[in-house]
Amino acid sequence: MSNYLIKGAVIVNEGTRRKEDLRITGGIIAEIGKDLTPAPGEETVRAEGLHLIPGLIDDQVHFREPGLTHKAEIATESRAAVAGGITSFMEMPNTVPNTLTQELLEEKYARAAEVSAANYSFFMGASNDNLDEVVKTDPKTVCGVKVFMGSSTGNMLVDNKKTLEGIFKESPVLIASHCEDEETIRANTEIFRAKYGADVPITAHPLIRSVEACYRSSSMAAEQAEKFGARLHILHISTAREVEIFRNDIPLSEKKVTAEACIHHLWFTDADYADKGTFIKWNPAVKTADDRAAIRAAVNDHRIDVIATDHAPHTLPEKENSYFKAPSGGPLVQHALPALLELMYEGVFTLETIVEKTSHRVADLFQIHRRGYIRQGYAADLVLVDLDCPTEVRKENILYKCGWSPFEGTTFRAAPHTVFVNGNIAYRDGKVFDDVRGERLVFDR
Repeated sequence: MSNYLIKGAVIVNEGTRRKEDLRITGGIIAEIGKDLTPAPGEETVRAEGLHLIPGLIDDQVHFREPGLTHKAEIATESRAAVAGGITSFMEMPNTVPNTLTQELLEEKYARAAEVSAANYSFFMGASNDNLDEVVKTDPKTVCGVKVFMGSSTGNMLVDNKKTLEGIFKESPVLIASHCEDEETIRANTEIFRAKYGADVPITAHPLIRSVEACYRSSSMAAEQAEKFGARLHILHISTAREVEIFRNDIPLSEKKVTAEACIHHLWFTDADYADKGTFIKWNPAVKTADDRAAIRAAVNDHRIDVIATDHAPHTLPEKENSYFKAPSGGPLVQHALPALLELMYEGVFTLETIVEKTSHRVADLFQIHRRGYIRQGYAADLVLVDLDCPTEVRKENILYKCGWSPFEGTTFRAAPHTVFVNGNIAYRDGKVFDDVRGERLVFDR
């Protein structure tokens, strides 16, 4: 582990910008101040003209290991994440086998310790018949429990009302939920099958996985959380109507129900299906420009608390299928921060808001120990950002194992320059340093 002195960066943190130096010692932020002088053995990082922000914490990714490693692996996707400024991630349980026992959960942690370039945590999965395993989840070492109240794979769709009530009553940790009403989706699917047969167009996706399907499930989940006093986090909000569920009149620390927005719902609209086709097929679906505008507004006014990626890669042959055969999901971790910075240039978000929603509030919401802020004594998970570094997304610079991106051909005006994970340089000037390993996240609960 090396020690560093970062000189001359503009530090963006806790709603302020200030030009100061920052010292990293033993993986920790040791000192922040003006005109700091190098100590013996320190490497000086010249950062004039760059902005220093906390490393992003992505609370929803699918890295596909175990069982789906033809699509992605913890090693490959965590490398892509750090190249995109994401220094910590929380990964979902719909792998193969599904992460439905504590033993399978710990196997994922062991694998990440071996290969992950970023810090990591893994959600415990819930099913209709594993409540006994869910209640064993350790709040100090596991980020949360994931409940699919909508689309999933394997045995992870929880549609038994009694089971759902049991989870909301007894989960010892935050419940993160995918909310889409399956009954509504099935009915809509039959309508479109009757009209088009097997050749349903991709433009029907947001009509099949409709506003009503999302709102019905999200509102029900919020009601359950209120009824049982559970801590609920609703993932990937995709509709203007759902935004109405969430509050912004109380501090985050007092909220029982919180919400997440994802990059694709902040960037794309249903008009993009004509060009992007199944490559922007996600669940929940990308919807209208009005929905996108409402989600953006809710991020800014704090009804939506955090921004994540829902990184969910599939291979090109899989995504090139027809509507029903093409799986939902796409790769995003490498390009989330550049996309958000592009929205900053467009006046959608300030840089301070991006930092708050991708770092500060994620750390607060999950009660992550000493991460998510640029503070003395905190882990040195940091990103030096070059706000004037036009970079085109091309096949040859994509790091995802699947080898494609929905942003191919897009030129972003800003890019990560140097990324520190626990005080180690994990990425610099286009290169990922493969000897860096992340750490298991722990929680102050």
